[in-house]
Amino acid sequence: MIFYRENLTDEKLLDLYKKILKPRLIEEKMLILIRQGKVSKWFSGIGQEAIAVGVTSVLDESEYVLPMHRNLGVFTTRNIPLHRLFSQWQGKANGFTKGRDRSFHFGTQEYNIIGMISHLGPQLGIADGIALANKLQDNKKITAVFTGEGATSEGDFHEALNIAAVWQLPVMFVIENNGYGLSTPTNEQYLCENLADKGIGYGIESWIIDGNNIVEVYNKLSKLKKEMIENPHPVLLEFKTFRMRGHEEASGTKYVPQELMDEWEAKDPVTNYRKYLTEIGILTEELDEKLRAEIKLEIDENWAMANAEPEIEPTYSGELDDVYKDFEYEEYTHGEEVKNIRFIDAIRNSLEQSMWRNKNLVIMGQDIAEYGGAFKITEGFVDAFGKDRVRNTPICESAVVSAAMGLSINNYKAIVEMQFADFVSTGFNPIVNLLAKSHYRWGEKADVVVRMPCGGGTQAGPFHSQTNEAWFTKTPGLKVVYPAFPYDAKGLLNTAINDPNPVLFFEHKQLYRSVYQDVPTDYYTIPFGKAALLKEGTAVTIIAFGAPVHWALETLANNPEIQADLIDLRTLQPLDTETIFASVKKTGKAIIYQEDTMFGGIASDLSALIMEECFEYLDGPVKRVASLDSPIPFTKALEDQFLAKNRFEEVLKELLAY
Repeated sequence: MIFYRENLTDEKLLDLYKKILKPRLIEEKMLILIRQGKVSKWFSGIGQEAIAVGVTSVLDESEYVLPMHRNLGVFTTRNIPLHRLFSQWQGKANGFTKGRDRSFHFGTQEYNIIGMISHLGPQLGIADGIALANKLQDNKKITAVFTGEGATSEGDFHEALNIAAVWQLPVMFVIENNGYGLSTPTNEQYLCENLADKGIGYGIESWIIDGNNIVEVYNKLSKLKKEMIENPHPVLLEFKTFRMRGHEEASGTKYVPQELMDEWEAKDPVTNYRKYLTEIGILTEELDEKLRAEIKLEIDENWAMANAEPEIEPTYSGELDDVYKDFEYEEYTHGEEVKNIRFIDAIRNSLEQSMWRNKNLVIMGQDIAEYGGAFKITEGFVDAFGKDRVRNTPICESAVVSAAMGLSINNYKAIVEMQFADFVSTGFNPIVNLLAKSHYRWGEKADVVVRMPCGGGTQAGPFHSQTNEAWFTKTPGLKVVYPAFPYDAKGLLNTAINDPNPVLFFEHKQLYRSVYQDVPTDYYTIPFGKAALLKEGTAVTIIAFGAPVHWALETLANNPEIQADLIDLRTLQPLDTETIFASVKKTGKAIIYQEDTMFGGIASDLSALIMEECFEYLDGPVKRVASLDSPIPFTKALEDQFLAKNRFEEVLKELLAY
């Protein structure tokens, strides 16, 4: 291994040695502790320290770095107190996740580190969002994100690279090519000779770097960073290295040929760098022993501190209170001036007023810029707010949702428009595993609204007609809003944008241009978790949301003798159970009306809640009316049969007669 120091001073060379030595000595301690049963699980980065240390040393402390679970050197180079890291690994309260997640699955704004989730790929999209915020601020900062050679097979890798290339984002995409994805060798992961070649197809500058040579890593990245600051653009960096331990300690390395282990052991980044520094007279044996003794003492003292911490004592409130970030709802009232507008106009009005109010709000989606979106809601927004804030995206929902999370991390607000709610399936993972869990896991907000044009009745077929709210109402950490009227749509969307928690905002396409209402021209908000009582009666409680609210109103208009409470839920998470229970206790009968298919829909949970809380007040079974348990068809006759609309009146009358 050859080290070219170039312009590095003796002090810098020695500093890099201290930084690369520290994670190695911590790892050696952990391997002893895991054999003693004092550490439950460990993902070793032995042999790869030069990459984590080199990358982090090049970055300023104010620049975000997004590591993986083998990058201990990132955390130690950022000087996180060791006892806090040890507490994290031991599941103690003084860690970063309060025992809710393990090892390096955490982030910390204090140290500008954003940790991974086990699905790996979303990490890359987050870096795009962070870098986009930096670029919008023109603050001359770059972002570095790590991944392994295995995760380059994930779609998120390709989506993130493409977004970064198209938007020219200052991101260092760091691939640690360490030979194996768990036990799968690289020749079973990809066919190209080098992973750096994948950058060529995206128009990204790519480099292959010796990942075991700390001096090469530091010098090359220092030059690249300077170029990226002067001319923002992404770079793809393939670091050739090797994983000297198993994927995690329990898996071992029996699947690795011994000659390969021997070859890479000879390339050990710490041993070779120590030899080099000794040869050029910067490091002596005495100094080396002194440095090692100091680090080992620091490790032992901090380990003792972590061990002295008490075990976590679980409480229901402690867990449930952290699922969502606290949101102090601020009520904005409106004046008397109103305008009779459509549902779609109310959505547009909210977006427009929110964009003026929040200069850090970015809207992203397919065709939303000059074209104005599939439904023309954002038409003219580019002229008003510019393409920096109204951004067409490539067709890659997963990385776009992750990028929205990155914007939120870097103090922006983000709205992602799904062109159709059906397409959210390709962005499902970052919504339910990243946005939903971030605050619970490590206290980080996800200031993201995902707009969901949904629903049938337009003969759009199986891929453009679903109303899939149940995918998300059962996911803790998400809020789900589903208005039926223009007034509610505007006020609730304003609240969703103000809320620092992730919100799925459902907009029924059939209501866009068919429902009119007098809506205040002023900016105003409506609180979540407050249903609307549209009709009052004593015979039955009808619970609905979205288009079925209007279908229920039509049924009641055609049957004026039916005296019903009609509840429009408006928000599904949080849910206004107080209004539901009070009504059912008054009427004694309940029917739940949803457009979604029957089995597993939110109507099932509502029915169970009513049975549990109002059983003694019921004078009949709780009924559910929903669409057929099939995909939604295209032809009108088939779609009419599929939808719940034509079955509601019959079931309602059966319940009244019970």
